[in-house]
Amino acid sequence: MYLFIDYDGEPIYVGQTQEKLRSRIRRHLTNQRTDAVAMRVLDPFEVAEVEMWPFWDLEGEDVADTLDRAEFTVYQQALSRSKFNAVLNEGEITETELIEQPPSVRGTILPDEDRESREHPDLRLARRARTIADLARVISERQVSHGIRRTLWVQSRRLEHLARARLEELGGSTSDSSEEI
Repeated sequence: MYLFIDYDGEPIYVGQTQEKLRSRIRRHLTNQRTDAVAMRVLDPFEVAEVEMWPFWDLEGEDVADTLDRAEFTVYQQALSRSKFNAVLNEGEITETELIEQPPSVRGTILPDEDRESREHPDLRLARRARTIADLARVISERQVSHGIRRTLWVQSRRLEHLARARLEELGGSTSDSSEEI
């Protein structure tokens, strides 16, 4: 199990894998073929940290069932930690019973100097707006799931929140007055 976390500490994506965690996470973060990146659901640039729950000793027939229950458990935890009560998963996470998780390991993705430049709000605003535009283009060109459309809505809420915070940080007002933009 793994959970991607953005620069604000916001949980943004829950995943599971039966392959090595390192390999799966690397594919997400290096734009190698994953549905979330290919469909423009997840911008790897937004991932600041990863929390992982390794199930080292899973063997046998119930591996998929255990991972589904673990994924739902992590998903529910992520929703409860999210300001938006949402994550960017494009697929539905099967509702099942919660399970006790092994201890997690959480780590940063980038060295401090790289993180500092990537987490600048103006850069994040530009990238998030591009992600939304790319995702909207994918939606307009294909028949997509309800989950992809929900992800577009979540991304727009995340953009609005970041834009509002940046405007307020710079002393601007978010009221609907006649101020010039």
